[in-house]
Amino acid sequence: MQKTAITRRQFIGASAALTGGVMLSGLSGFAADAPVKRTAVDQVLLGKSGVKLSRLGIGVGSNSGNVQRALGDEGFNKLVRYAYERGITYIDTADSYKTHAYVQRAIKGLPREKFFIQTKMGGIPENPLAELDRFRKELGVDYIDSVLIHCMVSPDWDQSHKRVMDALEQAKQKKIIRVHGLSCHSLPALKRSVELDWVDVHLVRVNPQGAHMDTPAEKWDARSDVSHVPAVMEQLKLMHEKKHGVIGMKLIGNGDFTNPEDREKAARFAMHCGYLDSVVIGMKSAAEVDEAIDRLNRALAEMPKPQT
Repeated sequence: MQKTAITRRQFIGASAALTGGVMLSGLSGFAADAPVKRTAVDQVLLGKSGVKLSRLGIGVGSNSGNVQRALGDEGFNKLVRYAYERGITYIDTADSYKTHAYVQRAIKGLPREKFFIQTKMGGIPENPLAELDRFRKELGVDYIDSVLIHCMVSPDWDQSHKRVMDALEQAKQKKIIRVHGLSCHSLPALKRSVELDWVDVHLVRVNPQGAHMDTPAEKWDARSDVSHVPAVMEQLKLMHEKKHGVIGMKLIGNGDFTNPEDREKAARFAMHCGYLDSVVIGMKSAAEVDEAIDRLNRALAEMPKPQT
């Protein structure tokens, strides 16, 4: 048998080609085709804002913040830090919850840049920028990730709250806040919010049972049921198509879903609808943190490829 000599250059070239082939086959084969495991604590993009937050957030405003404040400093700190250790970096608060100072103490010593802190401004302050300065002082931060106009019910909220909107935009340009938006508590207000490019973030009440969801009535506490779900979902779809940031709230019906099956159903609905970037759930214990993560993880494991 005739032997063929192989030069060193030929050997190196062949080896490189083989290595490259293996790498490419890996990228186009198993690595590329393997399903992506989604979890409740993934860092996800908030619409087109470029801002990231954990898919699941911890709410510290249950019953207007009374539930979390009742934990006291030690209990509140343990709760937030436990959530952080589990991977939850999104904290949802509001001026009216009176939990700003609690949040400051809870995150002290932790990396500020790891957190997405969202708060809300109620009413129509004479000087919204001064209110933001107070918020930052109470939270102990140089900037706030997201500030929302709180609890809108009127379809002309953008007219009545123009001073607040202008101030929040000014704060965004100064990098005092990163994004702005609103929380809605009526369908007319929700519809108007979808029309406005000013809105970076929508905080929307959503669950499949229709509990505490937006209705045509211009009342924050109007009674709702499953019949109101389709209209809200239609607006969520429009928000998603416009690439606005969308965060779901009231997943467990403002705490009304005491039946675990209802909470499981709500988790699946929120994760499978394809319109929510993130969700926030009010929590008061490590067990509730664990349950929320587990339920969302199960729902995400069942979830097909995300809608685009």
